[in-house]
Amino acid sequence: MKSHDVRIWDLRKRPTKKVSYELRWKVAGEPFSETFRTKGLADGRRAKLLTAAKSGEPFDIETGLPDSLAAPVEQASSMSWFTFASAYLAMKWPDAAPNSRDSTNEALTEATMVLCEDRPDRPGDDVLRRALRGWAFVVVGDDEPAAPAEIGNALHWVSKASVPLVALKDPATARRVLDRIRRKLDGTSAAAETTRRKKRVLTNAIKYAIELGELEEDPFAAVQWTAPKVAETVDPEVVVNPQQARELLAAVSYVGGYKRARGRRQVAFFATIYYGGLRPAEAVGLRRANCTLPEEGWGLLRLRKTRPTVGTRWTGTGEVHDRRGLKNRAVEETRPVPIPPVLVAILRDHLDEFGTAEDGRVFRNERGGVLGSTAYWRVWDEARALALAPEQVESPLAKRPYDLRHAALSTWLNAGVDPTEVAERAGNSVEVLLSRYAKCLDGRQHVANRRIQSLLDGDDT
Repeated sequence: MKSHDVRIWDLRKRPTKKVSYELRWKVAGEPFSETFRTKGLADGRRAKLLTAAKSGEPFDIETGLPDSLAAPVEQASSMSWFTFASAYLAMKWPDAAPNSRDSTNEALTEATMVLCEDRPDRPGDDVLRRALRGWAFVVVGDDEPAAPAEIGNALHWVSKASVPLVALKDPATARRVLDRIRRKLDGTSAAAETTRRKKRVLTNAIKYAIELGELEEDPFAAVQWTAPKVAETVDPEVVVNPQQARELLAAVSYVGGYKRARGRRQVAFFATIYYGGLRPAEAVGLRRANCTLPEEGWGLLRLRKTRPTVGTRWTGTGEVHDRRGLKNRAVEETRPVPIPPVLVAILRDHLDEFGTAEDGRVFRNERGGVLGSTAYWRVWDEARALALAPEQVESPLAKRPYDLRHAALSTWLNAGVDPTEVAERAGNSVEVLLSRYAKCLDGRQHVANRRIQSLLDGDDT
């Protein structure tokens, strides 16, 4: 008899004389287990069971195995790419940040779309992608609803059509994977950073395959393929000068009208990015308890947490926003950021008018929830259209809210602040700061041209 009632547990480490790892699962209530010498072997076997279960294969009640794994472990065929990718994801998922989970899922999906044989009844690319992105390469809880029939059929097809992992040793196959990750769904070139991020995931996955003994070396290294170059410096054309920044902040206050206050409740948010040099996710996570706002003079923000938008599928908490420590810092480490009187005043006015969220967050949406990136991007786009000339709206100038941070750091550097101090306030290394953020303000080129022209004209004054 066979059953689809399958539950597979996490590995259990057995601290015997020689450490081993036990894999346990149940089929129709009957318990089964297998013991492995290494965690990698156990992860691989568990991934095969998970893949079979997700693909809708029935499990034999007597052996506890699906047909695809009915042979003894010792006789099992070489690991397929799909089985390996599932094992790699299961290994990385628990300790990975939500954004890393998303990136890993995306890269493994793109590679899997390529690494399948041309078998009959291949599902459409959109169905395959939904099955891989939404089900195969996601670790979910026991209460997750079963996959729809269309998704289950697609995953079953992938489990059968997936090529062996060792097929990557063929340079032509490896090249097809690399060419896939540098393209968007419409066939056009993907952004350089997107391609490099996917390549990093695949490189890390191959290292895991080598660790498991499935591969001897990196097959991608044999391919004459170079990742696209990523711009390491900030484009000076995105940087606003102080006057433009003030006009943009004023424009934000007009978005949505006075009564609804959609824009007015975000003025201080954007001001914190510009005057404090915060990353948007750091501003979203800012709490009143972390703000020192005197009636006169400079204030201080003690940053501790960030709330980046990543999606419920990746956080594992059911929340859209992750809860993380500061970038490039230990988990509980804080970063003090002195803020000028103009920002102190803006924040004091904001708190007087709008108060805080229930958990003490300074910035919140109209319903009291976490201020989402979609909400503040929408306000920012409308403010740019109000504050900038038509040709500037079409230009890169302050195209993204993050560009206010670029403007802040550029302003500090151009004001002559020591790079070490700027780096400390910004949460960057000095090397990153000088290579990426040491850019001139909008209009500074004209100052340089005037000085050069003065020298050429022989004016010694």
